[in-house]
Formats: sequence, C-alpha cells, structure tokens
Amino acid sequence: MLDAFAKVVSQADARGDYLTAAQIDALSAMVADGNKRMDVVNRITGNASAIVANAARSLFAEQPQLIAPGGNAYTNRRMAACLRDMEIILRYVTYSIFSGDASVLDDRCLNGLRETYLALGTPGASVAVGVQKMKEAALAIAGDPNGITRGDCSALMAEVAGYFDRAAAAVA
Repeated sequence: MLDAFAKVVSQADARGDYLTAAQIDALSAMVADGNKRMDVVNRITGNASAIVANAARSLFAEQPQLIAPGGNAYTNRRMAACLRDMEIILRYVTYSIFSGDASVLDDRCLNGLRETYLALGTPGASVAVGVQKMKEAALAIAGDPNGITRGDCSALMAEVAGYFDRAAAAVA
C-alpha cells in the first residue's frame, strides 16, 4: 500500500522524471485539506455503527427476501456476517479517505470479494445497494458543515463518494 505521496514519487522515479508542478500542486492541496480529511474520517468512524446499522435496516426493508427464511441474511449468524462485511468495507473506505489513495481498499478489501460472494451465493447486487446506502449516510454525516474545518469540501466529498462507488462496483 502506498499513500498518495509515495505513489507519486514512485511513479516519477520509475519514469526517471522529476515531480511536475501539477503533481506538487496536487500534493500541496492534499496537505492543505488534511484537517478536512481527518474531520471526515473522524465523523465516519465515530458514526460507523449507526451508518452500518441504518444501511442494513434500509436494505432489508427494501429487500425483505434477504432476511426471510432461506434468504442470505436469514439466521443470526448470516446477519452478523453481513453486518461484519459492511463494517469492513466502511473501515477500508475510511483508510482510503485518510491516505487519499484507493489501493488499500482494492488490495485488502475488494480484491476477490466478488468471487467470494459468488462462491457463497451472496447476491452482489444487494451488497452493492447496502454499500450505496452507507455512502449516502456517510456523505450526510461527513458533509455537515457544523463543527468542522471550514472551506470548500466538494472535491473531498466527491473523493469519498468515489471510494464507495468503487466498493459497490467491485461487488455488483
């Protein structure tokens, strides 16, 4: 796993180039937005249980067949596994937000996840809906302007949304 800084330097080194002005500007902007990034991670982390629980509740209300006898989240054991998986995805999304790089999400969470769900008979489309519901909740919490570092957070919110979209696409 490389953070955004190591990734840029590694890529430039592999090409035998100096960092470009655009790369330096992008990294400078990331540093300048560091407090906002940490605020977002803290808010999502502090509300992780509610984000997961509410997303699952909404998913099961829309798709009650998942919790009906024979459904993929039927029985306490399967429900717990579903909630655990949602929490793991959310945790790796926060790691990506903090580092500004999706490689940890890809390498340690999403790589092979679709194949695992296929092997278990878990409907990937339903998991993707659950991830989208977590995205909506996380963006609402993270985008609340009260009590956080002031400034334009649109790029950061788009980045956060992108990590969730990446996770949903990986399991669908």
